This record gives sequence, C-alpha cells and structure tokens, in this order.
Amino acid sequence: MFLTECPRDAMQGWGEFIPTQKKIEYINSLMDVGFDVLDCGSFVSPKAIPQMADSGTVIDEIDKGISNTKLSVIVANYRGAENALEHQQVDILGFPFSISETFQHRNTNKSQEEAFEDIVKITSLLKSDGRSLNLYFSMAFGNPYGEMWKWEDVDFWANRFHEIGIKNILLSDTTGTGTPEQIALLFEKIPGKYPEIDFGAHFHNRYEDSYPKLKAAYDNGCRRFDSAIKGIGGCPMAKDDLVGNMPTEQVINFMAMEKIEHSLNLLNFESAYNKAKDIFHF
Repeated sequence: MFLTECPRDAMQGWGEFIPTQKKIEYINSLMDVGFDVLDCGSFVSPKAIPQMADSGTVIDEIDKGISNTKLSVIVANYRGAENALEHQQVDILGFPFSISETFQHRNTNKSQEEAFEDIVKITSLLKSDGRSLNLYFSMAFGNPYGEMWKWEDVDFWANRFHEIGIKNILLSDTTGTGTPEQIALLFEKIPGKYPEIDFGAHFHNRYEDSYPKLKAAYDNGCRRFDSAIKGIGGCPMAKDDLVGNMPTEQVINFMAMEKIEHSLNLLNFESAYNKAKDIFHF
C-alpha cells in the first residue's frame, strides 16, 4: 500500500487561521508516522485559499531528517509551479485537473484545455528539475453541477495525459458523489489500459461510507490511497458544503480487517492524531 496523508486538504478549508508554527509542528508529527507522502501545502492565490498563504514558510521548516516521507504541494498554474520549485524540500507537485468543465473554472479559473496546456508546460519544467507531478482527476466519479458522468470521459483524459508522459493520476471523488459501483468500474476499466501510469484514489466521503469505497477500489487493483485524520477537510472551491476526506483511521482499520501489511508507526500516529485534535477541536 502506498499511503498519502493530506494535512493540506484538511487545513485549507478550516475557518480560523492555524498559526504557522502549529502547522509545522503538526506536519512534523505526521513525518514521524511513516507515510509515503505528505500533501502539506498549496502555492495558489492567497485570496482564494488564505489558510495556505504561509505554505512556503511551513515547507522550509519541516524536518525531512525524521523519515523518508516525501512532501507534496498543490499548484494550479505554471507560476505556482515555479514558486513551489523554489523550495528545495518540495518533492512532488500536485495539479487539480477536473473531469468537470464547470469545476475546472471554479477551481483554477481555466478551461480544461487551458489547464491541459499549463500541465504540458509544467511537465517540461519538471524534466529539467527532476521532481515529479501528480494529477488529481477532480470530479472523476461525478459532480454536483448536473453535468452527465460517464467513465469514457475519464478514459479520454487519461489517454490525453498518457500521450504527454504523465506517470501519476489520482482518481478523485471531490464531493463524495461516487458510489462503490462507479469506483469499481473506473479501476476495472482504466488503469489496465495505461500500465505506465500509477493510478490512485483520493476519496471524499462520509465517515460511514469509507469501507465500501476502499473495498471497491482495492478489490479492483488500487494500492494507492490518500486520506486525512478524522476525515477533516474537503475542497472549498467545489460547493458550499464541504464533504470530508477519507479518514486515515478508517484506512488503517481497513488494512487491519483485510490483513494488508503496512509500515506505519501506529504509536506515532496516535501522537499526530492528538495534535490534530488540538487543531481541529474534534
């Protein structure tokens, strides 16, 4: 299992500003758990996501000597990618590309084709830089805007990005609209057509819906999952009411129930969980 913890996704929509030092301490506690990746910052407009305005400072203060965990940040355009790459601690750029044209405009103020062109430029930038890119296929399982969903649209964009050499795509259920049947369908149909691409799952869902979504993805070959402690967060650009992330503790429970091996330090996870409690008041 390849596991990404997403404190950025948890923090970005939080109503009160989380002090920079508290963010640093929280992320360092997560570094100690042994996740493969921490998605921990955004280089986007501070007007759009004010909570993430201090991402550069936070990134620079994370202790990468604690573990081999890599650091990922979100960018929404070429300039954001350039800004992020000025910070040597950043290992991975994440770009939200939406299967929904409406959400692409809401989230990045671009059309899908404009976002595609931005990604092409970012991949060229990364070829000389040596760091990697994750694409988040937002609204991969449907959307709240009344646009028709069909798996062939996801396949169309997977093929477009395959043609330009993209290696990592996270199929994202941005507003929790996806069903286990849709999840099973996408993971059955698409990854096998593009063996050069590593496909993962970035689910947003209600707490009680965690197991069937994880099971549907896992049973159809997915071995890469994103999550956030207690499911805190969501995408503030998607709709008015946030739908939380996949809870990390539910992923851990799923792995225990399915007897799936992992390398997480659960004692250190408990310590990070307690820090999350202090920040998010649950």
